[in-house]
Amino acid sequence: MMDITLPDGSVKKYPEGSSAFDVAQSISQGLARKVLSATWNEQTVEVMAPLPGSGSLRLHTWEDEAGKRAFWHSSAHLMAQTLQQLYPGIKLTIGPPIENGFYYDIDLNGHNIGEADFPAIEQKMLENARKKAAFHLREVSKQEALDFYRDNPYKTELIENLNDGEITFCDHDDFTDLCRGGHLPNTGFIKAVKITSIAGAYWRGDENKPQLTRMYGISFPKASLLKEYLEQVEEAKKRDHRKLGRELELFTFSQKVGQGLPLWLPKGAELRERLEQFLRKAQRQAGYEPVISPHIGNKELYVTSGHYAKYGEDSFQPIHTPEEGEEYLLKPMNCPHHCEIYKSQPRSYRDLPVRFAEFGTVYRYEKSGELHGLTRVRGFTQDDAHLFCTPEQLKGEFKKVIDLVLYIFKTLDFKEFNAQVSLRHQTNREKYIGSEENWNKAEAAIQEAVSEKDLP
Repeated sequence: MMDITLPDGSVKKYPEGSSAFDVAQSISQGLARKVLSATWNEQTVEVMAPLPGSGSLRLHTWEDEAGKRAFWHSSAHLMAQTLQQLYPGIKLTIGPPIENGFYYDIDLNGHNIGEADFPAIEQKMLENARKKAAFHLREVSKQEALDFYRDNPYKTELIENLNDGEITFCDHDDFTDLCRGGHLPNTGFIKAVKITSIAGAYWRGDENKPQLTRMYGISFPKASLLKEYLEQVEEAKKRDHRKLGRELELFTFSQKVGQGLPLWLPKGAELRERLEQFLRKAQRQAGYEPVISPHIGNKELYVTSGHYAKYGEDSFQPIHTPEEGEEYLLKPMNCPHHCEIYKSQPRSYRDLPVRFAEFGTVYRYEKSGELHGLTRVRGFTQDDAHLFCTPEQLKGEFKKVIDLVLYIFKTLDFKEFNAQVSLRHQTNREKYIGSEENWNKAEAAIQEAVSEKDLP
């Protein structure tokens, strides 16, 4: 027998080889009908596959982010199958779930697809979905995988970077795809589909590699949910900040100035100034001290802080000073500058906490295809702050930050929001600096602060 620990802490016994679906069925038939995916010991598992042994299990439905992720991941497979049927000879690459829906990058290999083709693709996807074809994950050897994809250089490149024991295929109906897992029990759960857009994308995001066609879609377990989503999209278009920015004469862009570098018009500059004055007053009342740092910094500053190693690719190329032989970067973040301000003079623990705030303009190299109005740009100004405190002051400082944010939300009439606490990866700690002890203190303090503030 296997011991399965459920989210409420209860432990139940199940026969060896039981699946997540069997566990759901033992709880209630209603849950069994709704379960879309499962997590076993923090790993995604197939709902219908035998569980590897005793451990903790979480079942996910449409109400969970993990459930939606499995739903849209499976829908990407369904779209790939459909495209392969309608356009023989295309070469498939990757198709992940995203925040709202999914996409698949395809080498059309001579075919043309436009918006006029979307209805036929959607109809064929629903025909395939109605077959209720089960998703099956199976492990294959590296040689088997290479043989299967011998005519697909994109999949071959992915497989070349994997080893035996790391490669799995997902089969459903007459379709097979290279995949790591996390699927619906079968395609029948997919009741409504919409192809939302089509765009160009470089293979693996590298503009030196072949350009592919990226097809975006979204799917739902009920047609009514798709109708509701499309209505929300139409409402959002009316409130698109790019449309409003143009109509209200707030900001503009110029190809001569450069992509992703907004120009603030007089009315926009006035609006920014009023927001900044409001925020400065709130910061002063909360005990923040204003600082100003330059728009560039010596490359060594970011090497020392660790930012260059981790974010160097997202920065603009260094500026060279021929006479001194120095290298400077357009400032990609304010953090190391504020640390240098802090260490500019001796400080006592009695001085703590020290709170620095700056409306700091930073520059990051975003690929042109990823630029989007003011939400994805190459130059932007952050209401940025860095706090220096003792471990004992940590939770109290977190709570004061939350109070400041809530005050601003209330003043600007932002009523619908959720708090997201980001934690370290459970096993891969290579990209984190600092001691385990301090990370544990920091994570505990922010979780306690959010809990005590009763944030959604």
